[in-house]
Amino acid sequence: MATYESLIKIKGTVRDLVFYELNGKNVVRKKSGFNKTAFKKSPTYEKVRQNSSEFGHCSKVGKMIRQALVPYIKIAGDPLLYQTFAKIMTEIKDLDDVSERGKRTVKNGLSTEKGKEILKNFQFGKYSHVGNEAFISSDLWEVKLNLNKQIQADEVSLVMLKIDFENYLTESFEEKRIWNKEEISFQKHYSDDDFVLYFIALYNEGKIVRMGFL
Repeated sequence: MATYESLIKIKGTVRDLVFYELNGKNVVRKKSGFNKTAFKKSPTYEKVRQNSSEFGHCSKVGKMIRQALVPYIKIAGDPLLYQTFAKIMTEIKDLDDVSERGKRTVKNGLSTEKGKEILKNFQFGKYSHVGNEAFISSDLWEVKLNLNKQIQADEVSLVMLKIDFENYLTESFEEKRIWNKEEISFQKHYSDDDFVLYFIALYNEGKIVRMGFL
């Protein structure tokens, strides 16, 4: 971009130059090489389009999950959490080996053991995740939680997060229970056909000490 002096003020495009006024000055710059039509249809941009589509998908999934956990996100107090969470959404999406490039999804990535492990090991700010120290099982009516008895906690809050990946919507239900080192039963709110993520927060004397996905 450059400024120019002339008795005649030019506005518009002349060949590959664009003339316009900016902050009271006459400015000229080269025309951008970007072409929307070419981006949408040209084979040259195919990989860019694929990456753009998958990036948008990961961003939307990450955002809807974070929004469902806003109270815990705030407690985590990590201003860069949204960036690191978006990064692991991409890592999980990359594990989708059943979809063609450009259509890979977080849902398919989370269907793999490695994808589940990545989510389970994500740390919310300074709070350690529970990792493999907690296990979830369910039957027709209940969701059952087993924790490592060595964990220093006296209460557990379980968030059941139902994900609609097609419409980028979430539905959640949260219950809090006292933990006396035994298996804890929670009411089952979603069917086995639903895609549900489980998030827990462990409390000790009223304060969160650990939290994360199971």
